[in-house]
Amino acid sequence: MSEKKAYTQAFQTGKYDKATGLLGKYDNVRRFWEDQVTAIFLRPALNDLVARKKKRLERMRILDVGCGSGDGYDLIMGVTTKHPGICDYIVNAVSDDMLKEYVGIDLNENLIQQALEYYGDNPKLRFETTDISQGMLPGFLDEEPPFDLYFTSFGTLSHFTSEQCIKIIADILRHAPEHALFMGDWLGRYTFEWQDLWHHPADQEYFMDYRISYIYPEEERATADVADFPLKLVCRQEIEAIIESASQEAGVAIKPLVYFDRSIFIGRHLDTGDYNKNCPKLRGPVNALFETYVRTDLENLLVDYVPRPGFEHLNNFFESFFMSCNTLVKYTMSLLGDYDCDTGKLECIPDILPSYPKPLQEAMETMRRVIEGVGWLKWGDVRANLIESVLGFALRKLEMELQPGTGMGHGLVGIFEIKK
Repeated sequence: MSEKKAYTQAFQTGKYDKATGLLGKYDNVRRFWEDQVTAIFLRPALNDLVARKKKRLERMRILDVGCGSGDGYDLIMGVTTKHPGICDYIVNAVSDDMLKEYVGIDLNENLIQQALEYYGDNPKLRFETTDISQGMLPGFLDEEPPFDLYFTSFGTLSHFTSEQCIKIIADILRHAPEHALFMGDWLGRYTFEWQDLWHHPADQEYFMDYRISYIYPEEERATADVADFPLKLVCRQEIEAIIESASQEAGVAIKPLVYFDRSIFIGRHLDTGDYNKNCPKLRGPVNALFETYVRTDLENLLVDYVPRPGFEHLNNFFESFFMSCNTLVKYTMSLLGDYDCDTGKLECIPDILPSYPKPLQEAMETMRRVIEGVGWLKWGDVRANLIESVLGFALRKLEMELQPGTGMGHGLVGIFEIKK
């Protein structure tokens, strides 16, 4: 299978290791932006599920479908109960003592082996090589007790057709206990990253030829032998149709709690330009925002959006979104330029216009207060170590609060409640 070859190829390069920083699969953007966005949207439903299990004096079983090298374990166990205040302890929603068993399944033997190398010493974690393309019942779920959380991450369900997704989700609904959560993760149809593909009709199933070219440095991409494989692009209406069909097939109710777009501003393929030659190379500069003792050229965060004729509803969203991001970046640059380090005061503060979206107003006000509050520090690099990271979180906040949850990002995620 082409996708199996591609992920094996990525594994063999060593670039799928759990290193972090400015490059690689587990870069700063992945850790401090993408995984955190998923965790924040999942938090309310996961808190409710854990509270319900505690009342029944029961622990949780979690199934990670398409687990890869075990990424989902870090994601789920890293979800906190709330945004902690400066005096609060950080409390994870699923504590170690609340976890009964975490099971990860994936088709690729190399990634399962990597998961075992990372987590094999934890007796609560189990990883198995399994093909679910024809469903999970009969099959893997036959011998398993019900799980409390069934989830996929980072586009797992885009490996399957709509018909296959219906069968997989229907099997999960049949297998689930009387109350459970399901999180489904697809690739978004309308992301700026693959603007070249927008012309395919939204009412027809469409698979892109996906390349994991982002794991290679820019100078190696042109000559690297990068395998490609088909991945399904979806909008919210397609997911709603899949969920409705699965519910009818299984005879089990499933309720959407939230849909969200992940990685509108900094998807993986912005830097490669594989599917849109007009993409700005944003991944590197945003990674630098979160890197200590590395100053970012903030000019590199500005986006000159190039619209695609004939898609006005999409162009209107991206125009507004990127203009908001640009306004925040330019405002921050202006504040940095007008800050007097000797007096600890801003010589000039640009206006925050009432016509701006409220999330943008709040982000701009935050940057002003942060620069005024810490700009006077004389030791360390206050800009690189404090101010720039806050700008990264402010941009992340804009993406979370301005996104429509319809397929505008690299990922489109739905979180659902199963009730019998």
